[in-house]
Amino acid sequence: MADRVTVLGSGAMGTACAILLAEQPGREVTMWTRTAEHASEMALHRENRRLLAGVKFPSNLFVTADVSEAVAGSDLLVVAIPTAYLRTMLTKLAPAIPAGVPVVSVIKGIENQTFLRPSEILREVLGERDVVALCGPSHAEEVARRLPGSVVAAGENAGLAERVQAAFTTDRFRVYTNHDILGVELAAALKNVVAIAAGICDGLRYGDNAKAALLTRGIVEITRFGVTLGAEPETFSGLAGLGDLITTCFSGFGRNRRVGERLGQGQPLPQILAELHGVAEGVTTCRSVYDLCLARGIETPIITEVYRVLFEGKSPVDATQSLMLRRPRAESHRAP
Repeated sequence: MADRVTVLGSGAMGTACAILLAEQPGREVTMWTRTAEHASEMALHRENRRLLAGVKFPSNLFVTADVSEAVAGSDLLVVAIPTAYLRTMLTKLAPAIPAGVPVVSVIKGIENQTFLRPSEILREVLGERDVVALCGPSHAEEVARRLPGSVVAAGENAGLAERVQAAFTTDRFRVYTNHDILGVELAAALKNVVAIAAGICDGLRYGDNAKAALLTRGIVEITRFGVTLGAEPETFSGLAGLGDLITTCFSGFGRNRRVGERLGQGQPLPQILAELHGVAEGVTTCRSVYDLCLARGIETPIITEVYRVLFEGKSPVDATQSLMLRRPRAESHRAP
């Protein structure tokens, strides 16, 4: 068990993790936020009014904008910084972060150009250390309000994965372990791209049949992508794969689904992103995944059409037609 935990990042998920971790009696949790103004605001009101209004902080949760103060004496770091900003922010914070302290990543995405996963970026910038990815159907709004949920802690160090499991487990939050961190991180990243497609379905009012088919074929693409890169097939039918995909594609909290919905309603992407509270990881991840699919020859028609809507100006209606008019084929590649 960790007695002193530091959470880097004060977005909705970072805040929810800090609140959850502070449920353990005797544990000290410090959440680092980027600006002194936001730190003072949260410390004064004892809540993150911008993103999780009404959810009060436990007495053993502290907030600071001083990273040296945040990490002093910490025996576990939880990093909750969006992938698009992760490298830049970590580079600034790195001099203050002690060597060797293990990290829990709750980040979902793939870095553009490098194609690195969050755990790989963390090791590259902060130096070699053990990393566990904590992923699954876990909208921050529900985790922070103690609604029941379950996720998976994945890492090559089984002992650390079990330690993270113990640290995060409560009577309302159940954590499983998994050694396939590659598959868990890929599933967590790609489900956000499929969620944009699901939102487009909602925006165009295509109905339940279309959305069910989209999710089913979406998990096929995610699995195909992950297995090609070396992940285990079973991971994608688990909490980080199918579980998180279902939540993200149906929940009103999902920012990626919301982006797709507004695209389906005819709104331009720049306006949608400018008005979005938080980051839609699926938008930047889609570019990385599309480029990697081209380089590796991986067939992902849904992800390809999402890319064309996001970055090539293709209309959602035309993208749908492109999917529906593809050459008929067997459902399984193994079919005769």
